[in-house]
Amino acid sequence: MVLRQSVHICFQPSVFNHLFTIICFQLLTDRLFPPPMELALRFTTPLRLTLAVTLMVACLNVTAEDLVFRDLFNRKDLAGWIDVNTSPETWSVKDGILVCTGKPIGVMRTDRQYENFIIEVEWRHMEPGGNSGMFLWSDAKPEGNRLPRGMEVQMLELDWVNQHKGRDGTLPPIAYVHGELFGAGGMTAIPDNPRGKRSKSLENRCKGVGQWNRYVFVAVDGMVKLSVNGKFVNGIRAASYKKGYICMESEGKEIQFRKIRIMELPGGLADASNTAPLIEATTEHADGETK
Repeated sequence: MVLRQSVHICFQPSVFNHLFTIICFQLLTDRLFPPPMELALRFTTPLRLTLAVTLMVACLNVTAEDLVFRDLFNRKDLAGWIDVNTSPETWSVKDGILVCTGKPIGVMRTDRQYENFIIEVEWRHMEPGGNSGMFLWSDAKPEGNRLPRGMEVQMLELDWVNQHKGRDGTLPPIAYVHGELFGAGGMTAIPDNPRGKRSKSLENRCKGVGQWNRYVFVAVDGMVKLSVNGKFVNGIRAASYKKGYICMESEGKEIQFRKIRIMELPGGLADASNTAPLIEATTEHADGETK
């Protein structure tokens, strides 16, 4: 009877989502087993990933086909993306690469909202000091700085800190350019590694101008865990929105993307109180084509 009750409680949606997330994160980051067992059970990255995905499939009682990555950027055009406040010249596809000129400042958004997911994105800045990022669970409604509310996953080129000295000549913290996470435009959240209201990466792992970076972030029930170039180093939780649009940011200088793909996960704690407002259908897509 105790076992039956325990299983029933574990698979209540709200409890299960949190247990599932914690176990998968720990499988992916080598933290499932405490020392010295950790040493005896140190897995290679492919095996850890296989175990994590297998756990997803087994626990959720779905087929492998139900949990798969699909492209948010198809390497051909801007299908699935809608310009919010940039221009038809801001975003383009060249030789299978998404190119953002950085001008004007603003965003384009997905054509629908997302709740729980894993995103893999590969990006590189083409100019020193470049600034960009992605907004998760966003309302896609720009404010005074032309950027929307949402959970920002920061993408800065390493020289950004040298180009933005304080009035007293001091440089911003180097962690600023290695994948900070923060609520933007009024979104609130609790940082895992606080730098004020932002969460800083525990290691400096981003690469500089012209070099490809790979982010993997897991976003579940208002919590985000970020991997930078092969290692989970940052996290933030309790975001005030748990469902919304995904936005790509244009902010000053050219940035390129060669992969943006998403694996949608089962829904969780999102409801009317913590979901970004829906935007009425528009006919203008990011490439300027009317559909």
